[in-house]
Amino acid sequence: MLDLSVIVPVRNAEEFAEECLASIAQSEPREIIVVDGMSTDKTIEIVQRYPVQILYDEGKGVPAARMMGIRAATCDAVVLIDVDIVLPDEALAELYKEFKEGDYDGLQAGLHSTGGPGYWGQALVYHHNHGRSKNWPGVMATIFKRDVLLKHGFDERFYSGEDIELRWRLRRTGLKMAVSRRTIVTHRYGDGFEFAKGQWVADGKGLGRMISKYRWAALGLLLLPLAGSMRGIFLSLIRLKPQWIPYFLCYLVYNYRAMPGGLRERF
Repeated sequence: MLDLSVIVPVRNAEEFAEECLASIAQSEPREIIVVDGMSTDKTIEIVQRYPVQILYDEGKGVPAARMMGIRAATCDAVVLIDVDIVLPDEALAELYKEFKEGDYDGLQAGLHSTGGPGYWGQALVYHHNHGRSKNWPGVMATIFKRDVLLKHGFDERFYSGEDIELRWRLRRTGLKMAVSRRTIVTHRYGDGFEFAKGQWVADGKGLGRMISKYRWAALGLLLLPLAGSMRGIFLSLIRLKPQWIPYFLCYLVYNYRAMPGGLRERF
């Protein structure tokens, strides 16, 4: 048994919950804490098939759900796992070993994205698997020292972009964080234009919130969607994959359309 508390926030995740929880359970952590955000589908029915503790965040959002799980955890190391993650055999044990050997404050597993067969699902996969962001430490499949998260925590006002905001603060404190190159887990995307649009809108609002909170210090984030789009289009052209250009144009447009919504929020 691994001396880990695994925390999984869920909300209407019946499409992903079974595989995610099955992969966690077979890894044998000391405890699994699922925090539900008022699901209305079969998510809770699926969750109840597994040996987990279920908490309810009353729809306060993913950052609040994660903090609820962190406070309830009993182990010194906690694992934040999003419900669209699947852990291969022994992956959690290998990540924990690397975490301890390197004395990390936070260590994310490497991510390999998969998606649905449609254009937008495959475009999301192409973007992530070839993008720079996959090398930025996040919170999708990450082991943290619990006291680090209790001290610094998530800003629960960030309904999206909370991973960027947390990384921003933790790096300023000099904590040791990284993305593993030897332990890789599967990250699953949904399919369809509306799913992709939801990803872009959440990203754009998150960047807007960052600029609203940190002002001039975060102003460079304004260029992130533009840089990501131009890089994606350039790589699509030189790799003779022009079919992905419409995706990157939509990514650009919807990020910037959503950004003012985050900018209007006050912190």
